[in-house]
Amino acid sequence: MRAGALRSASIAAGAGEEKAEKAAEEGPGFDSRLAGIETRVSVLTGMVGANVGLTLLALSAVVTISVKLGDISGQLARLTH
Repeated sequence: MRAGALRSASIAAGAGEEKAEKAAEEGPGFDSRLAGIETRVSVLTGMVGANVGLTLLALSAVVTISVKLGDISGQLARLTH
């Protein structure tokens, strides 16, 4: 939002000149902080997605190894009997 538009809207809403000017000065800073928060949320979303993907990959590796170990133990049991 433009600082002039925010100042005008504040005055129209009944704020005094000084308060309207202060609000107009703080508006761009708020937009900047909001953009920073949006960037951080995007990065966190990507990190969570990568974490889920890697967790599923590790889980599938554990299941595969477990199945192979089960097969090996079955073969060993047949050899010893």
